[in-house]
Amino acid sequence: MRVRTPPGLEVVRIVVIADDESSIRLLVHATIESDDFVVMEASNGAEAWALIQQHKPGLVLLDVQMPGRSGLEVLRLIKADPNLKATRVILLTSKAQETDVEVGLMAGADFYLTKPFSPLDLLTRVEEALQL
Repeated sequence: MRVRTPPGLEVVRIVVIADDESSIRLLVHATIESDDFVVMEASNGAEAWALIQQHKPGLVLLDVQMPGRSGLEVLRLIKADPNLKATRVILLTSKAQETDVEVGLMAGADFYLTKPFSPLDLLTRVEEALQL
């Protein structure tokens, strides 16, 4: 269930999606797109980090394996920055080994979803992360 903000108290949240696969970015964007979010996309870790620093999103969805900075590197940068450490992070990855999940969660991810993922699972995790 999606709880809406009462009229006049609209809060638009910024969400950054970072994945080197355009089809995944498209799927994630289409899944979470709503009037409540401004969704920005990055195709690599460096682009993601630049967007995150500039726009201070409430939520970042990161692929673990990207060119340049990996999703884990970007996650660690987020959590090390006092201005960003409250940012919620969901890792989206094909790395499904138990040790991969542990590494992601220990690095500070709020949720870890493996590809392929269900759009409903993704939406549920986004709502939980942003406490909608």
